[in-house]
Amino acid sequence: MEELAQQAGITVRTLRFYRERKLIPPPRREGRIAWYDEDHLARLRTIAALLERGHTLNGIAELAEAFDHGRDVGELLGLGAPTEETPVRLSPEELADVFAGQATSENLAASLDLGYLATDGTDIVHISRRLLDTSAALVREGIPLADILAAARRVREHADALAELFTDLVLTEDRTPQDLQRLRPLAKSVVEAELSMALDRRMGGLPRDRKADA
Repeated sequence: MEELAQQAGITVRTLRFYRERKLIPPPRREGRIAWYDEDHLARLRTIAALLERGHTLNGIAELAEAFDHGRDVGELLGLGAPTEETPVRLSPEELADVFAGQATSENLAASLDLGYLATDGTDIVHISRRLLDTSAALVREGIPLADILAAARRVREHADALAELFTDLVLTEDRTPQDLQRLRPLAKSVVEAELSMALDRRMGGLPRDRKADA
């Protein structure tokens, strides 16, 4: 414990306090000897970085619990690795910076449940660079991350329905999954065009003052 506290730049008393608050996992024990490793040191450095960014210990404890109970990268990719999306690796403090303090335990749990996030040791992996950048841009526009994630769940339901429709359309008796993969750009084009026209119709039905704002 003394060696770990020294490397982390904190006192043993602070380290004991973090252990009591369950901010770090328990050590591996061999008899009366407690062994700490690089994961413990990385967690302590993450705590220090989050404290510097204004997070409270209660908030950090909630985030730590969410990390510890989230699915790992192997489990997430086992559900089907994305073929066109680029995963992004982030530290917990980088994730907190991206979402401007809205990386709460509730939002993190929702992201883990959606399969957007997974853990890989002390790092976090977001499954899609495009989704991460879009979510961050909406947060910067003043839209709460909780609302974005709630909308994402609804989008997921509609996207699954569209994927099922296109799959049933293409996979006739004389076509294979390779044909489905080859034709998927056509499905994306149809969805993009229909969404564009739907937004036009939606904006056309807005009151005049709302249109000016839009």
